[in-house]
Amino acid sequence: MPSTFAPTDSLQGRIAVITGGTGAIGLATAKRLATLGARCVLLYNSESAESAAAKAAALPGSGHLCFKAPITDSQALKSVAAEIEKQCSVVHILVNSAGYTKAVPAADLEALTDDLIDDILKVNFRGVMSTIRAFMPMLKKSEDGLIVNISSIAGFTGTGSNLAYVAAKASIDVVGDALAKAFAPLVRVISVSPGVVDSTFVPGRGADFNEKVAGTIPLKRIGTVDDVAAVVQACATTMRYVTGTRIVVDGGRHL
Repeated sequence: MPSTFAPTDSLQGRIAVITGGTGAIGLATAKRLATLGARCVLLYNSESAESAAAKAAALPGSGHLCFKAPITDSQALKSVAAEIEKQCSVVHILVNSAGYTKAVPAADLEALTDDLIDDILKVNFRGVMSTIRAFMPMLKKSEDGLIVNISSIAGFTGTGSNLAYVAAKASIDVVGDALAKAFAPLVRVISVSPGVVDSTFVPGRGADFNEKVAGTIPLKRIGTVDDVAAVVQACATTMRYVTGTRIVVDGGRHL
């Protein structure tokens, strides 16, 4: 029978697949989930196999895995999913934290080229959908699955690194709601929407940008990757009677 969705403080025995798993938010999330007992599978793209394996090995607990799996390659995702099913049988948690963007001012329409629009949507929308498609059978099999899509306040404020990124995140939020309804009660789907996060995700944004923005945020600092990871952890543990919605973690920046 499906879960009663009662809160829990343990993820012992749970399998968590994290795309962008060796990146800033993905790895911070893996550390939190592994600390509570989850066995984590880190999916990565551009990192070396040795570096990815070292990050997986350094997680709390044991049995963690890592696989190279570009989210824009559906066949690669299916192959990796088949291998994970062979080794783990089911997946309980899927965190989609892989992404790509480039800073382009909203008014600079010429700089937002067709190729850039296609690339942004391919990674941030199509790639997320391809990943969900590859792992949905194992999530359903668990009868207590959770998908967390790392979105952005750009998806509802219209302000972000570029307009294609805004569109991609808005799409993931709305489609996530539809998936939550379609696959309930076997799989929950939640968007976690950060604001500005102290990472290297947006090329060209450094300490000066962060310091300037921090003063405009009601809580007077920009976010950390662990702020985001803590919300993902809550979705998997204490916030289990939640699906089909967006959780904003931005210090009030959207206000």
